[in-house]
Amino acid sequence: MSATSYAAPPAPTPAAIRQAIAKVLATQVAAWNKGDLTTFMAGYWRSDSVVFIGKNGPTYGWQPTLDSYRKSYPDLTQMGKLDFSSLRITPLSADVAQVVGHWHLARPGAAAGDLQGQFLLIFRRIGGQWVIAADHSS
Repeated sequence: MSATSYAAPPAPTPAAIRQAIAKVLATQVAAWNKGDLTTFMAGYWRSDSVVFIGKNGPTYGWQPTLDSYRKSYPDLTQMGKLDFSSLRITPLSADVAQVVGHWHLARPGAAAGDLQGQFLLIFRRIGGQWVIAADHSS
């Protein structure tokens, strides 16, 4: 057996990283728009170390973050239709990237109307999968 058979796989290219992360975000949007918060949350690191920072401060952990989403968006009317725009996906290394963008919830039936804001996500490649390790949305 040659020494090269033990070599680590090549690091993903910046373009491949951007494409993989864009796919995670598109999957999240599709899941949200179906009212499927569990699949939406599959884009997050399933760990007690994941952090979501919103208007109420930080929430640590995958399950508490899901619980917070369920409380804030209890039905399809409150969830509305999500879209992301102005995405800037910046690989920082082979296993870390940041994403800056704009989120918008079209909610024509909700008393509070549409919601929108900006976000900064830190993605990590864990077990070969790109997942959100930190989310600061305002």
